Amino acid sequence: MTFAEKMKGLAKDAHKHLVLAEGLEPRTVRAARMIADQGIAASVTLVGKAEDVKANAAKLGVDLAGIEISDPSTSEKKAEFAKEYYELRKHKGMTEEQAAVDITDPLRWGAMLVHLGYADAMVAGAESTTASVLRAALTIIKTKPGIKNASSCFVMATDKKQYGVNGSLIFADCATIPNPTSEQLADIATEAANSCRIFLGAEPVVSLLSYSTKGSAKGELIDKVTAALAILKEKAPELKVDGELQLDASIVESVASLKAPGSDVAGHANTLVFPDLQAGNIGYKLVQRFAGAEAYGPILQGFAKPVSDLSRGCSEEDIVVTAAITLAQAAAI
Repeated sequence: MTFAEKMKGLAKDAHKHLVLAEGLEPRTVRAARMIADQGIAASVTLVGKAEDVKANAAKLGVDLAGIEISDPSTSEKKAEFAKEYYELRKHKGMTEEQAAVDITDPLRWGAMLVHLGYADAMVAGAESTTASVLRAALTIIKTKPGIKNASSCFVMATDKKQYGVNGSLIFADCATIPNPTSEQLADIATEAANSCRIFLGAEPVVSLLSYSTKGSAKGELIDKVTAALAILKEKAPELKVDGELQLDASIVESVASLKAPGSDVAGHANTLVFPDLQAGNIGYKLVQRFAGAEAYGPILQGFAKPVSDLSRGCSEEDIVVTAAITLAQAAAI
């Protein structure tokens, strides 16, 4: 069973409500039909002006039977949503009048549906920038209690069964935080561990990666990683995590026995936390291209409720798989 098939199965079993915030985007509309027909979500909502969504779907030849439309301009929820948005943003100078206008933005509206429990998860980004999707999620859905920083991970599925969980590993953060602090690395590791549980179905074994293993080198870059480890040991003492570790010491037992004897992580890691975005982005692409790995992501993590950002070059099937991944996250809450 492929990772995509596994996620679709988890999503079907979860029976959750999905919001697709870009209700006029052609691939999104077609994907909504596929998600509904395959039973990946118990219910699907498209956000947009109702008459425009219906006209657009008809033009695309997509039957909207069984798919809900949430129209910010006419919805009975508008006053409730505007009030909540004002409460969330008044400390930033938001007025009630401006909140009533701003909340009709489809991304904010979709995020509010999730925030207030009218839906379980949101997917967007086929026509919106990553910054716009993240802004809506961060200002409305916000991060989990105890997590200050949302981040991302990739599920890397390889045919190298000796590594990770039958060849699959979590790579984080490869798309969100450029140069994380020690505190941010700790948040990334915490959420990457949770992603391991959800997506790989295994207890996380987390390696904080570096160019050094257990003091083999010195410097500020290494200090940042060891400080993150100290934070994690205090914050999540039950988590199996170690660092600083080089990549080979993290996943190869013979190397681990030489470089990090006594570590219960070295040689067995299934969750790799990169020291910065450059290393993470380069790392996942090297594994994808040279090892032929399937790279699923970036998957956003750390939000109070699940939200996913799409590539603007995505296909309908990409949207379906991303929806399944996001609904699998919702099932784990």
